[in-house]
Amino acid sequence: MSDETPKNQQIPIKQLSPAAKRALAEAEERRKIAAKAKPVPTEIDGRGGEDPARYGDWEVNGRAIDF
Repeated sequence: MSDETPKNQQIPIKQLSPAAKRALAEAEERRKIAAKAKPVPTEIDGRGGEDPARYGDWEVNGRAIDF
C-alpha cells in the first residue's frame, strides 16, 4: 500500500447547504459594514497603554490614575 495519492485524482467539491450560503452572505455583509465604520478616535493627552479597567493597571510610574 502506498501513502501517495495519484496526481490525477480529483478531490470532490462539497456543495454548501442553503443555510451555509446564507451564513456566508450575512458574514460578508457584516464585513462590508465593519469596513465602512469610522475608526474610534484616539485619546488626546491620554495615559497610553492598554485599558486600565480591563487589564488591572491602575498605576503609571508610581502615580495612581483617576479617571
